[in-house]
Amino acid sequence: MALTKTANQNASRLTAHIGFWMRLVSNHVSQAFARKLEASGVTVAEWVILREMYGGDETTSPSAVAELTGLTRGAVSKLISRLLSKGLVTRNESARDRRYQDIQLTDAGVSLVPHLAQLADENDEEFFGVLSRSERRTLTTLLKKTAALRDLTQIPLE
Repeated sequence: MALTKTANQNASRLTAHIGFWMRLVSNHVSQAFARKLEASGVTVAEWVILREMYGGDETTSPSAVAELTGLTRGAVSKLISRLLSKGLVTRNESARDRRYQDIQLTDAGVSLVPHLAQLADENDEEFFGVLSRSERRTLTTLLKKTAALRDLTQIPLE
């Protein structure tokens, strides 16, 4: 069944949507960053956990990390297990309550975060370096405004 010309004219083009352009850019920015992280043996999701733990309290809990990132405790637990196997965090029974666990960045984890942050900065520069400082501020302001209006607080991981 062929579409009529009138029906075709009433449907907006894919590229007419701001969301299309945001998704196009976002996907490429994220994929490029994931490729940069591969050499360090860390995924984007693991990077988020490491970065959120860096510079905070010496120890934290999986539930605190879940709250910071907007992830479920189950997802955080899996990520922490992966980071444990990579020697980037430690997990111990809480001294305050044995039902809880304290997690902490290892020296290797603490050393790795600035390197990964530099990769994130370089990735941003590769994609957004063509924008002036003013354009970057405007883009950031508009995206933050849109996120705030929709109460978007969960940290994107992929």
